[in-house]
Amino acid sequence: MRCPFCGEPDTKVIDSRLNNDNFAIKRRRECLSCKTRFNTQELTEISFPRVIKSDKSTEIFSEDKIKKGVNLALEKRKVSAEDIDITLQKIFTRCSTHLDKEITSKQIGEIVMQELIKLDHVAYIRFASVYLSFDNIESFRKVVETLEKNISPEMKKLQQTLLDDD
Repeated sequence: MRCPFCGEPDTKVIDSRLNNDNFAIKRRRECLSCKTRFNTQELTEISFPRVIKSDKSTEIFSEDKIKKGVNLALEKRKVSAEDIDITLQKIFTRCSTHLDKEITSKQIGEIVMQELIKLDHVAYIRFASVYLSFDNIESFRKVVETLEKNISPEMKKLQQTLLDDD
């Protein structure tokens, strides 16, 4: 790190600690030449692949679009903000670690659906209904069948109890 006071290219790190948000590292440095001390902050730069839309045009990856879609699917659902943030982080991580420099919007939608099914089944169906643009009851039935395959044994037992009571 170059000294901002004298321009010396060599400085030494005196202290390092995580910033409040845990996504940056704050370092206290000292110039080896002029002995001046100063602070630096290092941030991780994440690069996302370019998105190929269904019409074959491309655009820059938008975290905001994904957040908006997930939040709409989860509207009025009893899911904590922390669980939503964790799910969004999983989605972004999977997208940013995609092997190619481009990712299709279809692949992004599938990633979102895979994470939503783990978080909230109603949100999964809401997202799927828009993403897969249901045009008939059979499309909807296929998504519900997929959901039923992914239901935990505890949930199946609860469903059976509710059906037996009727």
